[in-house]
Amino acid sequence: MAEPAGGIPEVPDRLDGLLARSAAAHPGRRAVVGGGLTVDYGTLDARVTAAAAALRGCTEPGDVVAVASVLHPDFAVAYYAAARAGLTAAVVNPLLREEDLLHVLTLGGARVAFVDAALGERLERVRDRLPALREVVVYGAEGRLSAYGTEGPVPDPGTGPQDTAVLQFTSGTTGRPKAVRLTHRNVTVNAAQVAGAHLLDGGSVTLNHLPTYHPMHLNSAVAAGAVQVLCPAPDPYTALTTAAREGATILYSLPVRLSRLAAHPELESVAVPALRHVASGGSGLPATAARTLSRRLGVPVFQGYGLAETSPLTHCDDPADPVPGSVGRPVAGTRCRVVDVDTRAVLPSGTAGEVQLRGPQVMRGYAGGPDGTGLEPDGWLSTGDVGRIAEDGRLFLVDRLGDVFKCDNFLVAPSDVERVLLDHPLVADAVVVEVPDAAHGAVAGALVVLAKGAADGAATLASVVSAANDRLPYYQHVRDAITVDAIPRSGNGKIQRRLLAPQLTERQPA
Repeated sequence: MAEPAGGIPEVPDRLDGLLARSAAAHPGRRAVVGGGLTVDYGTLDARVTAAAAALRGCTEPGDVVAVASVLHPDFAVAYYAAARAGLTAAVVNPLLREEDLLHVLTLGGARVAFVDAALGERLERVRDRLPALREVVVYGAEGRLSAYGTEGPVPDPGTGPQDTAVLQFTSGTTGRPKAVRLTHRNVTVNAAQVAGAHLLDGGSVTLNHLPTYHPMHLNSAVAAGAVQVLCPAPDPYTALTTAAREGATILYSLPVRLSRLAAHPELESVAVPALRHVASGGSGLPATAARTLSRRLGVPVFQGYGLAETSPLTHCDDPADPVPGSVGRPVAGTRCRVVDVDTRAVLPSGTAGEVQLRGPQVMRGYAGGPDGTGLEPDGWLSTGDVGRIAEDGRLFLVDRLGDVFKCDNFLVAPSDVERVLLDHPLVADAVVVEVPDAAHGAVAGALVVLAKGAADGAATLASVVSAANDRLPYYQHVRDAITVDAIPRSGNGKIQRRLLAPQLTERQPA
């Protein structure tokens, strides 16, 4: 079992207290840069108070406010304003289509929604099916949120550390998204945990190159009094040049974007003298891409791990000395163990099993259920991820529990097979899925994207599969494979194997 590292610094009782504390300490320091705006801490805090006052005028205590996580300063205003008004902020992915948007807003019971123009258009198409929704405010529109509301103090809402501050929706990779109830203490503690693990302080300049504005990056930077630079452009080279221009000290991005950056022919032409670290999360970053980026940029590239249910960060590798492929050790105050997927017995170091977590950032429960919903009776959270803990306490993730399967009672992790396939020079991308098999229970099937220039056809695919199987134990052998043009991924780079498996299983003989 991996033990927690160090203690947790004192944190405010409420989420918006993170901002109030930094605004009081250095009001003139830049807080958020993006959307053509530069907002300092004093101004950001004042706008939050004004928006909170307006919210108090159209809501009841405990109401839910949906906040689209667009890479724009207005997200920060709406997010903290909900807390200051004694409401719950439901963080909504701005890329959702109509039916998924309807699902999360209904699940959260949103009374007010802050959205960007594009999401606002989609929301209008289902607005008649959301009778609880009273107000919709569009970021950047006339009467924009940054000037929304009135001046004056907001009465103390009476909420405290154990009240629900945020609804964070799960990614929905194993079904419809669930709404995770996070308390003020969950998110404020995690802000301090992240700031400590990522070595953030008042001199840090964070470059956020994610598709959406995750509260983790907002809260940790605000807790540290750091500057946040938002880069909504999807091109990773643009993010790097923005980091150079803004003097970024840490660059946050997704594995799929960092892999593209590692392969960019102009990577070494950009000087980023202030950069100290590159941080990856959301899914696994290939070790080869991490090593290439680290060598060419001259800075460490590290990974972290967490879930919506854990506010989210629970693990972070050492920023100064990361190990490619590892998500690191538990952050301060957090415990991690690995249990057998069948017997639930705690496993020794080096043995793969389901990852379980316990710590002050672990959720209160899921919306619609009592406190503790989704947790073990003793407070442990079963993550659904399969991993192993090394002797030095570092966690190495293997796969999602729903993706692993047994062949002749041997546990098979699709990502293990994928890594071997991806080593082949004729393979550009690949995903491995479970294929039912009467003789073995299940076997590995593969969808393969051939590299440019590779001869398309059954012979090439057979050669790739044969070469991979030569490097794998028999129970991991690929028994069926097809070529595809591309492997679809979610917005955060994750593969949804359950949606891809039918391409193989539906062509199996009865």
